[in-house]
Amino acid sequence: MSLYVSELGNFTKAQVSFYSGLVYAATFLVTAIVSPIWGALADRKGRKIMLIRASFGMATAMFLMGLVSNVWQLLALRALQGLFSGYISNAQALIASQTPRDHSGKALGTLVTGSTSGMLMGPIIGGALAEVFSIRDTFFITATLLVIAGILSAVFVTEYFVPVKRTKSGDQQGHLLGGLLSQFEKPKLIIVLLFSTMFVQLGNTSIAPIISLYVKELMHNAGPVAFVAGIIAALPGISNILAAPRLGAYGDSNGSSKVLMAGYLFATIMYIPQGFVTSIWVLGFLRLMIGISDGALFPTIQTLLTKNAPVTATSAIFSWNQSFQALGNMFGSLLGGSLAGLFGYNVVFISTACLLMINFLMLWITQPSLRIKFRRTV
Repeated sequence: MSLYVSELGNFTKAQVSFYSGLVYAATFLVTAIVSPIWGALADRKGRKIMLIRASFGMATAMFLMGLVSNVWQLLALRALQGLFSGYISNAQALIASQTPRDHSGKALGTLVTGSTSGMLMGPIIGGALAEVFSIRDTFFITATLLVIAGILSAVFVTEYFVPVKRTKSGDQQGHLLGGLLSQFEKPKLIIVLLFSTMFVQLGNTSIAPIISLYVKELMHNAGPVAFVAGIIAALPGISNILAAPRLGAYGDSNGSSKVLMAGYLFATIMYIPQGFVTSIWVLGFLRLMIGISDGALFPTIQTLLTKNAPVTATSAIFSWNQSFQALGNMFGSLLGGSLAGLFGYNVVFISTACLLMINFLMLWITQPSLRIKFRRTV
């Protein structure tokens, strides 16, 4: 995206960084605002129609991005993309609502495998397409893929949906978090899980802006830095693909609490040494291990949300979860860049470990039910 921004004007390096940050954040900011509204609508109208809405809406925004002539048009279209976002969150809600609760961990873990595969292959394929064609053509091709996703969703996705009748006051509160929480038996648990999504995503995203620079430093700016950095960045996704379905199935059989709490401890242990490595091979191994912790944390949080949510609020709670994830994306990139600039790359990894440990303690202290279940299964 930053390369595309640099093509849209005669900018200095600082201006490219500033505008790239704005363009990057615009989608997540709008997503965080509108996701609960789409979620409340999905609970009343169905999740399948939301999949179709998101696919064709984002396809339109993506196609128009290939036609822009200045950075402000791109910024507006990135915001439009955020407005129509929500495919993955509604897919999660649809699977959660159609799958028996005792199999939801495995089902959501499999879905995470698919989305992670997309995030893993997307930059690689996008970079290759940009080299073969152009950056603008990449937007057109992506728009075509989104249209195909919309058609496949319309034709092959089956949803057994029963509209929920609500009172007028319920309709007014349905998309508000306060009104939504009144439908849950454990509202405090839901709040903690939503913030956990934000913390985990914030930690992951804080690493993204500096990982290639960290690789460059470890390699002393010699050799195929860009290629190695790409491999290092992809390693967590590879292990995530392998681990998420298995950890989800294990959680269904042995308790999601055990997987969640162990995931936090494992992630903390793996993040701290990343700030002190001197070998690119050691960094690669530790990044590979982080994918396993991600495979434990994200699907398990979603599974616990599913198991503690009434069917009538499934889409709404997953949309709120997407909002908190978007906030984590926004704040994570800002935090990682700021800490790296002020204190160095190693502090970013240490701060991420501390953040996850704080999140673990927050769950441990405020949620006795998770603590008790974890102790029973250990």
